[in-house]
Amino acid sequence: MLAAIRSAAVLGVDAFAVTVEVDAAAGLPGWTMVGLPSGSVKEARERVGAALVNAGLQLPPRRWTINLSPADVRKDGTAFDLPVALGTLVASGQLEADAVAGLLCVGELGLDGGIRPIRGALPLARAARDAGARALVLPAANAHEAALLRDVRLAPCDSLASLVDHLRAGTLPSAPPAPTPEIAPDQACFSEVVGQPLAKRALEIAAAGGHNVLLIGPPGAGKTMLARRLPSILPPLDDDALLEVVAVHSVGGILPTDRVPTRTPPFRAPHHTISLPGLIGGGPGPRPGEVSLAHRGVLFLDELLELPRYVLDAMRQPLEDARVTIVRAAQSVAFPARFLLVGAANPCPCGHDGEPTGRCRCAAAEIARYRSRLSGPLADRIDLHVRIGAVALAALGQMAQEEPSAHIRARVVAARTRQRDRYAVLPGVRVNGEAPGRWLQQHGALAAAARSLLAEAAERLRLSARAFHRTLRVARTVADLEGEERIEASAIAEALLFRGNDSQEGGAPR
Repeated sequence: MLAAIRSAAVLGVDAFAVTVEVDAAAGLPGWTMVGLPSGSVKEARERVGAALVNAGLQLPPRRWTINLSPADVRKDGTAFDLPVALGTLVASGQLEADAVAGLLCVGELGLDGGIRPIRGALPLARAARDAGARALVLPAANAHEAALLRDVRLAPCDSLASLVDHLRAGTLPSAPPAPTPEIAPDQACFSEVVGQPLAKRALEIAAAGGHNVLLIGPPGAGKTMLARRLPSILPPLDDDALLEVVAVHSVGGILPTDRVPTRTPPFRAPHHTISLPGLIGGGPGPRPGEVSLAHRGVLFLDELLELPRYVLDAMRQPLEDARVTIVRAAQSVAFPARFLLVGAANPCPCGHDGEPTGRCRCAAAEIARYRSRLSGPLADRIDLHVRIGAVALAALGQMAQEEPSAHIRARVVAARTRQRDRYAVLPGVRVNGEAPGRWLQQHGALAAAARSLLAEAAERLRLSARAFHRTLRVARTVADLEGEERIEASAIAEALLFRGNDSQEGGAPR
């Protein structure tokens, strides 16, 4: 007897339809799975067999053949356990075929018959909607995630036995109420940072316009403390951005299943020993890297110049194209990667170059070699270069009132509202950091004095075409924060202040 169960498989941040065909034939008992299954998919034999028996069901001694169609695309993951189990029940006559008609089923089985969470529930829910499925049967632990897509019927379940009881009765498990994502509480606040007004201003500009930042300063100056407070001034994710972020985190296997996803932009801070696949993506699957897990949020690279140069340079294309394409022999997978890069580094190996105390003893060649790990092309893609100094100990002992994140975020939100209205005619563009340079030159309301200053500075500083347009974008953000319709010369001057130390020969600011 032959049974066919609809399912789906994740590829990148999308999913494609898969039909699980199960054939129970007479002959010597055995189990054969075809259709390019990975090792984890082939192991379904042991999980399904034990789950059926422990759920009070049967796995008759037959010659079982399972085909995953389309057979020319590799299948990975454990989400096929549940459709394989249902297929064996239909093929052995323990369940009517009409009971599973129109359902799309995904889920991993435990040996006790429990249905465990899987990766990529949101892309799978989107695939069920696009395929016109009657309902998506999935693990109950993934219900909060899949329910973010409100136009698909969900049937969450936590055990194989209860699901079979529902199907035999002609019913489906009830769907959970639609979740209401909120902002995560207890974020670190800028009011805790003493001093560093220039760095705070740079991070405010970065948050308002989506610009990349590099903080250079001695150990203990507050670079990490400042960077970790950047999410507290970012606007919350809107509905579209939230779905993008949840999809990437779900595929990456880092989405918590015990709570509703929040609208807080992601903040990723990998260690400086991270590998190239860990940063960009790859491995079996493949999986998204940190540049994708930081999509619509912040990627903070502490000790930036301790990373190998080839790892840093791998970010050049994602910073430009806002996506990563991982090509393998049999397939090509794309992940979104629109993130705000914040780098922090010491000015030299000992960290004290440029301090008035004269503590640095690093040789000039050693400093040059250390700074050369940040290549010119990558430095060119960083809009705001900030040199910060150590905070005086006397200032740390004073209880000065610093501006809280809520006040800064209000200005950032107002600036982003102006940008949203401005770029309504440009699909896919939300902030100044994403705007086409030529379009901004024509429609960015650049005052004559500002245009003249930018042209003169570009010639004197030998700015590249990319740096020219990035400076213009930063100036447009400065004007938006000030509530000005036109880009004045003062906005250009401030944008040049943060790029003036940028060395086009490669390396960190001097």
